[in-house]
Amino acid sequence: MLPTDADADVEQGRRLARLYCARCHAIDRVSPSPLTIAPPFRTLHERYSVEMLQEALAEGIVTGHPSMPEFSFEPDQVNDFILFLKSLEHSTSDR
Repeated sequence: MLPTDADADVEQGRRLARLYCARCHAIDRVSPSPLTIAPPFRTLHERYSVEMLQEALAEGIVTGHPSMPEFSFEPDQVNDFILFLKSLEHSTSDR
């Protein structure tokens, strides 16, 4: 199957998660989070709609958990990141 534009966006979102978040959060569908208080990304949609993160990601998340650094994404990065988070909701098989 050939990758689509959406797949490219998801992959960019995965790269952002690996770069900025994987030190504390599990960014796949099976692993525990390296930092126990940091929720695995695959469970975020069980707490709230991941779309709710769009504004916080663009303006700068100050704290999600006590040791979380402050950071913000550019608008295109926010979209890629949200697509990546949503991709974790769809299937139980991991890549």
